[in-house]
Amino acid sequence: MIASVSGRVTALAPDAAVIEVGGVGILVHCTPGTLGTMRIGEPARLATSLVVREESLTLYGFGSDDERVVFELLQTASGVGPRIALAMLAVHTPNALRVAVASADLKALTLVPGIGQKGAQRIVLELKDKLGTPEEVVNAALNGGRRAPWREQVHSGLVGLGYSTRDADEAVAAVAPEADLETAAGRAPQVAVLLKAALRSLSVR
Repeated sequence: MIASVSGRVTALAPDAAVIEVGGVGILVHCTPGTLGTMRIGEPARLATSLVVREESLTLYGFGSDDERVVFELLQTASGVGPRIALAMLAVHTPNALRVAVASADLKALTLVPGIGQKGAQRIVLELKDKLGTPEEVVNAALNGGRRAPWREQVHSGLVGLGYSTRDADEAVAAVAPEADLETAAGRAPQVAVLLKAALRSLSVR
């Protein structure tokens, strides 16, 4: 198995990058979020998962080992192949997916293109004991069951600016890793900073 690739980025496409490793250009399929961190001519390192089919070998790349683990676990659910799994990680962070599955949030799961109501129900049923405990569930338990307040404030701010509920949901998911880093460092996430980051994520789509 190819667990990771490191090298110079030689090409970028809407859904993939080419990374030169030992003189060989390797095509790696990635989420838009991961592709957005790479620049042509600069070095990059991706955690990878190789999907083997009779007619093809396809390499998928991720910005973190956690994304790769979740990508592989998602495919253990019926009807979820690598393309759907990658789409799920394009819409939601790994922790957001854990929260959605743990709380049976079908609305969040159906935000992913290709996942309908029945598919979301199946994913919840089959993955609820596989994805691990989401950090937000732990934090909510420690805070009397309340959701992180920054989420509601950023979401409300975006809707107030005229964005749809779906766009606001996706933008909140996009900035969740930044908020998680602040929380892990013992700092309260700053709503103004997260709102600006959410607006940037919407402007580059």
